[in-house]
Amino acid sequence: MTVRRVVPNIQSEKGQESRDFYGLLGFEEVMNHGWIMTLASPSNPAAQISVMTADLTAPVTPDMSVEVDDVDAAYADMRESGAEIVHPLQDEEWGVRRFFVRDPSGRVVNVLSHR
Repeated sequence: MTVRRVVPNIQSEKGQESRDFYGLLGFEEVMNHGWIMTLASPSNPAAQISVMTADLTAPVTPDMSVEVDDVDAAYADMRESGAEIVHPLQDEEWGVRRFFVRDPSGRVVNVLSHR
């Protein structure tokens, strides 16, 4: 399995202020669904930050997102390991297939692939 990118998810009600703040560091808005906005570096598009009020399609807001090349294989590996699946594997309307899993420290990781 290959990791394509890792994105910290910042839970905040101050999306505009966060966009302006991270803009000072060179990030630009590349996606905005209202409840989640992703900022990326123009020179290194895989360097990203997501700011979200809450995850509107899942029971919790994840602490980070990990994009992999084969989310189904990652899901099978996590289930086989006994890791706690917080949100089941499913296709989302905005073009990703994802699941949430809890890491050993209690953080929730959104594991996804683009469809």
